[in-house]
Amino acid sequence: MLTIKNVSFTISDRFSLRDVSIQIKQGAHVAVIGESGCGKTTLLKLIYGLYDTNSGTISWKDQQITGPKENLVPGMPFIKYLSQDFDLMPFISVEENIKKFLSRLYPEESTQRTEELLEVVEMSAFAKAHVKTLSGGQKQRVALAQSIAKEPEILLLDEPFSHIDNFRKNRLRRKLFSYLKKQQITCIVATHDSTDILSYMDHTIVIREGEIIANAPTKELYKHPKTHYIASLFGEVNEIPAYLFDPTLKDTSTLVLVYPHQITEATTGLDVIIQQSYFKGSYYLIESTNKDITIFFESSKQYVPDDQIKLALKTIIMD
Repeated sequence: MLTIKNVSFTISDRFSLRDVSIQIKQGAHVAVIGESGCGKTTLLKLIYGLYDTNSGTISWKDQQITGPKENLVPGMPFIKYLSQDFDLMPFISVEENIKKFLSRLYPEESTQRTEELLEVVEMSAFAKAHVKTLSGGQKQRVALAQSIAKEPEILLLDEPFSHIDNFRKNRLRRKLFSYLKKQQITCIVATHDSTDILSYMDHTIVIREGEIIANAPTKELYKHPKTHYIASLFGEVNEIPAYLFDPTLKDTSTLVLVYPHQITEATTGLDVIIQQSYFKGSYYLIESTNKDITIFFESSKQYVPDDQIKLALKTIIMD
C-alpha cells in the first residue's frame, strides 16, 4: 500500500501542498484531478522522490520514499514517473529507446519484451524508425512503452495521452490500463481529461489550491459531487436554484448541481429560451436561459435560437 501521511511541501509564496494524507492499495488505478497549478504534478514528483517533503512521510509497503537529500540519484527504483516532457534519445530507433531499459544479458528476452511493449502502445510499425522522425503523439507512445518496460510497482503518469490523436487515444487507453491491471501495477494519473477518469480509474482525488478536497471511488464522486468545482472537472454542469424545478420550495437560496443529461424536454415544467445548439455527434448540447440563469441540457434534436420550450429535471445530484 502507498501511504502518504500529513505531507506538506512549499514551492513558493504563492503555492504549496498542505497536509496531504492518502492511502492507495496495490494494483489500484487512481486519478488526481484539479485545475492547472493546483498541485497534481507536484504530488506525483513527491511520490516519485524528486522533491523532499517539508513535513510528513511517504511510504510504499514497508519502505519510506525519500527525496534528493537521501538519494544521490533522485527517484525510487520501483517507481516509474512519466512526465509531460519525454526523455527519449532522438537519434536512435524506437526499439532501441525501449531496449535501453531492458537487460542486455538476455537479448532474446529483451527483443521479445520490446515487441510486446510496442504492441501495447501500437508502435510496432515504427520499431526501426528514429525517434527524431516521429510526431509528438508517437513519441508519447514510445515514452509510455519505456515507462512500463521493467514493470514498476508504481506507475505515475502526468497527462499521458495529451499528444495522442483522438481516433487512437481510446483504444490505447483500453490496452494500456488493461495491461496495467493484469500486471497489478499501481497507477496514479494526473489528468484534465474526464475520459481518462470515468472508465479506467477506481478512485479519484481532487486537489484545489494545494489541498485535497475530495477523495472517493470515481463513480461515487461523479454521482455525488459536493461542489460545483468537483462536478465541473467531469464536464459541463449546471448550478441552479432548486426552486426553478420545484416551485413548492420556499428557500430560494438552495442550489442544486445537475449534469446536462439529467435535464429533459417536457410538456410541463420550467420555461426556457434557447440560445444555442452545439452538435456533439450522438446528441446536441443545448444552451438555454430562464431570465438571467443559463441552463445546459442534452437533446436528440437541434433547436434554433429564440425557440421556447419547457424543461423537467430527471435527477438531482446534490441538495
